Amino acid sequence: MYRMEIETINTLVSGEMYYADLRTKLLLNQNKPAIININIGTTFKGAIDDIDSIVQALEYCGYSNDKYYIHCDAALYGLIVSFIKHKPIGSISVSGHKFLGCPIPFGIQMTRKSNVNSLSNIEYIASADMTISGSRNGLAPIFLWYSLSMKGYVGLWQDSKMCIENSQYLKDQLLKEGISVMLNEFSTTVVFERPCDHKFISHWKLCYLSGIAHIVVMSGITREIIDSFLKDLMQERKK
Repeated sequence: MYRMEIETINTLVSGEMYYADLRTKLLLNQNKPAIININIGTTFKGAIDDIDSIVQALEYCGYSNDKYYIHCDAALYGLIVSFIKHKPIGSISVSGHKFLGCPIPFGIQMTRKSNVNSLSNIEYIASADMTISGSRNGLAPIFLWYSLSMKGYVGLWQDSKMCIENSQYLKDQLLKEGISVMLNEFSTTVVFERPCDHKFISHWKLCYLSGIAHIVVMSGITREIIDSFLKDLMQERKK
């Protein structure tokens, strides 16, 4: 879209960014400023890139604060993982239809006021044009406001805590049954051996990739549902 050069950074088995590769590619491009897109929860493995390690790599490679920009893609985990203050983040995007469960798909992007002030003001709407298309859905902010108002800070914290605890519970139960499983820190995406039976996969609506499958534990996934899944999974494995 912007006709900019792209460098793809390798990842670890966990799905997290391979910081040594980031450092290598920064060194190869020291004459250019860097825009770094980091993941706060990758799509399949729920990996969370470490902002401190990324900033350390930038500093090691001689990048001053005015020579890099960090965007955080936190579509799902933006409302689960809290950020430590004073991190040099330029912007963050969060989905309203994922963790919050708003009825239509939409995303919110938050950035620093200095970036917003550089946008052009459109006279007839008496506002800055902050979208690619120049248009926006006025209903989406109302859904967002309603969801945040109904849950409140405490409600969101309780939902996040429950999701993280239930993810750990699912991981522990899978391990007890001798099933290979992975759960990244602060993640609610449990990755495990892909079941063989396609009917079982279809019944539980499992997403899979090659030999692995995952379950994203959201606020609607209770311990009872997890136990029911585990019971079915054990029966499927016995077959």
